[in-house]
Amino acid sequence: MSRHTSYKSVRHTKNMGKTPVFCLTLTPKSGMIKGKTPPIFTLFMSLWDMTNGVAMQTGISTGCLYPSLTENTIATLTDLGFRVFETFFSSFSELEPDYLDRVRYFLEKHGARVSSLHPFTSSLESSLLFSAYERRFRDGVNFYDLFFRSAQRVGAKKVILHGMTTAYASSLPDEEYFRRFAILQKRAACYDVTLLQENVRLFRSSDPSFLERMRTAIPEQAAFVLDVKQALLSGFDPVTVAQAMGDRLRHIHISSVDENNRCVLPPFGRYDCRTLLTYLREQHYDGDLIIEVYRSSFREPEELVQARHYLEGLIFPE
Repeated sequence: MSRHTSYKSVRHTKNMGKTPVFCLTLTPKSGMIKGKTPPIFTLFMSLWDMTNGVAMQTGISTGCLYPSLTENTIATLTDLGFRVFETFFSSFSELEPDYLDRVRYFLEKHGARVSSLHPFTSSLESSLLFSAYERRFRDGVNFYDLFFRSAQRVGAKKVILHGMTTAYASSLPDEEYFRRFAILQKRAACYDVTLLQENVRLFRSSDPSFLERMRTAIPEQAAFVLDVKQALLSGFDPVTVAQAMGDRLRHIHISSVDENNRCVLPPFGRYDCRTLLTYLREQHYDGDLIIEVYRSSFREPEELVQARHYLEGLIFPE
């Protein structure tokens, strides 16, 4: 862990039963020098001005190179010039404090950061968090502490949730789904992390009307990540999904799909992402824009760099 990081312990007892939860909060110490403006601050303000006060940053998901080992993927993508990451920690050993500390140290050394963490247990969330069995849900909330704590330790501010599949019938009402998400969100807040509901094909969250109802039902706890390919594969315009998410949109997974519904990198495919980026600027979106595709979506890793340059050219036109 960086020597510039201080620690404080926060005790949290409200969210789940009477069992106290102890959270480690990482508080980076200020790098400001009295009377001087740090160069990074000057750079940030120039980007802020260029986008009319909206500073989107382009990053990438480590899932793009799966199943390469996570640390190898981060090293490769860092060498390619990426500095903002959504990280799939793909095994329990990658959530150990020593491993997370090494990842954070490597990223900080290269001026990079983890924006978000994507659990490798997404396929289990329907059963673990949204079944009819209340005890399993409560145990599941305690289990997801592992991801919230790991996100905090590695410096990420967001954790991604897929939620409940529609692949099989469920009697769980939407209102109960929203209640459980709110409980999870309050637990995430213990670690200074925000839980984001992703729109996912063949999940309840694929439907914009579900997302809008969720935003209305729990306006303080609802928060979303828009996945472009998942919207397209579900038959919806990504802008329509973004509108359903409203001002609770916090994160973007950017990609496209071709005429065969195969995931591809922008600017290829049948979707022109310029429409979405225009909408995001109009809404003053200031979150990250994460390139998220599959390893089968490209031949050489250098194609990921070309996609980043394309997106940055749209965000920061000359």
